Amino acid sequence: MDESVESYIEYAALEKKLASSTVSAYSNDLEQADTWLQINGTELSEAVTADIAEYMAFLSSTGSSARSVRRKLSSLRGFFRYLQISGLREDNPAELLRSPKQPLLLPHALSLETITSLIEVWSGDSPLSVRNRALLELSYGAGLRESELTGITVGRILLEEALVRPIGKGTKERIVPIGGPAVRWISTYIDTARPVLVHGRSTAVLFLTYRGNPLSRMTVWNIVRESAHRAGIKQKVHPHSLRHSFATHLLQGGADLRVVQELLGHSDIKTTEIYTAVDRTYLRGVIDRYHPRAGEK
Repeated sequence: MDESVESYIEYAALEKKLASSTVSAYSNDLEQADTWLQINGTELSEAVTADIAEYMAFLSSTGSSARSVRRKLSSLRGFFRYLQISGLREDNPAELLRSPKQPLLLPHALSLETITSLIEVWSGDSPLSVRNRALLELSYGAGLRESELTGITVGRILLEEALVRPIGKGTKERIVPIGGPAVRWISTYIDTARPVLVHGRSTAVLFLTYRGNPLSRMTVWNIVRESAHRAGIKQKVHPHSLRHSFATHLLQGGADLRVVQELLGHSDIKTTEIYTAVDRTYLRGVIDRYHPRAGEK
């Protein structure tokens, strides 16, 4: 791999403090671009706009989605911006290239009934059952990302104040209130189930495996899938479904968009605004179903 790429990846991880998953995605994107450009006789750090445009066209012609091409172009822009900052280049050959348009993908929100059945499938009859119930209550109750769920520590759960202090993207901390069910199940988990799972180890991480290790993101996915299977839910469900549902249900209940932005930890309001499209879809369905003249033309 180009040495400047390795330097940029180190910069992204240590200086910008990006999440490991983001750094890994940047690394993969740049390594793929570097490999393709070298095959075509160009070093990535020396590429010009025409080279990058040709690479983007290659990706599109070989079946890469618009979303994938957009992300890879974004990775290249960040890399060349770093070269500019470092004085290694005067220009950014990816800056003026137009990203392919991407269709609006609305977040998948579950109904309140589906969420309830998903969560309540765990009755708390074993340490793992208590853990799973507490995990799902917190996921939906606070709208946390998978990485926030796996990384949350006991000290960031304030049960008396009914608050959680997750660390989100860019190591930004936020404060999110949690409801009674989440408080009760997390309290039960900390008092009864976690001491069994920790096996005498010293760890601050809240949610643990049966071996006493921190949960991986894949384990969280498996818990959600198993919950859906046990509850007889046929639709596709993943951990982010609970976060999407958290945001959508707040807006349906009348919450202000800025408040939802703060609770989700979005740095840009535009990221949160996609939920207003979901909410409008919900409202349209309510009108069509319940208004006496909605079906008349």
